[in-house]
Amino acid sequence: MTISWFQAALLGLFACLSSMPGLGGTTIGNYTLGRPLVGGLVCGLILGDVKTGIICGVAMQLVYIALVTPGGTVSADVRAVSYIGIPLAMVAIHSQGLSADSADAANLAKSMGTLVGTVGTVLFYGTATMNLVWQHIGWRAVEKGQFRKLYQVDWLYPWVSHFVFSFIPTLVMCKLGATAVTAMKDALPMDGIPMKTLFTVGALLPCVGIAILLKQIVEKAVDFIPFFVGFTLAASLGLNLVSCAVISLIFAVLFYELEMAKTVRATATAADDFDDDDEEDI
Repeated sequence: MTISWFQAALLGLFACLSSMPGLGGTTIGNYTLGRPLVGGLVCGLILGDVKTGIICGVAMQLVYIALVTPGGTVSADVRAVSYIGIPLAMVAIHSQGLSADSADAANLAKSMGTLVGTVGTVLFYGTATMNLVWQHIGWRAVEKGQFRKLYQVDWLYPWVSHFVFSFIPTLVMCKLGATAVTAMKDALPMDGIPMKTLFTVGALLPCVGIAILLKQIVEKAVDFIPFFVGFTLAASLGLNLVSCAVISLIFAVLFYELEMAKTVRATATAADDFDDDDEEDI
């Protein structure tokens, strides 16, 4: 598999749309197009191998499943993970002759995604820093009463930032990086220690993503029970992800109804106590 300049340019465009702060917006851009799960589909369509793209996207999504961007703190920017890591992982899988649905292919994809995650952080802060220049221009326009110039500050100038820190890096790394990844086939044979190490590390990376997710949602020991139910359903009944999601939706509705019932009861109790206090005052 090779990546042409046109394909690399398309990947660069989607990197611009999904970057944070992104031209595609927060909801559609960063939290939709930027997710590896969606980026895998986009990369698969662009490179002509949807199956491998989706598999790589799913593998990388496990690693970054708990990725959040509180304020200006970004541990890894998904623009690089989705639109640099996934294409290069697809090239690596094809060059190594791996089956797309094999465990080795998934582990290789996870490792590639993690390698470029730090690159995305650099691109994020570069974009944010250049945007400060446009912000300064906007403040000067406000001071001079040139309010129509704010449209340029909001809609035109940020394209320059994303072109410099999203489009160009993605274009160059996808096009030239594909050649380097293909050359890795000869330099790093499949049965060598470096590749085995890469596969081993890749197999462990999803544990990091799941652990971070658990740290965010688990407040007490019993919160682990719903988490383990999903694994039990998959292991015992052989259910896929969609089936487990439907069953979890049922539990979510039940938990919601129970919490609402508790809230209504607490409100009613508080109202009764208030009435009793009024009667005592009388």
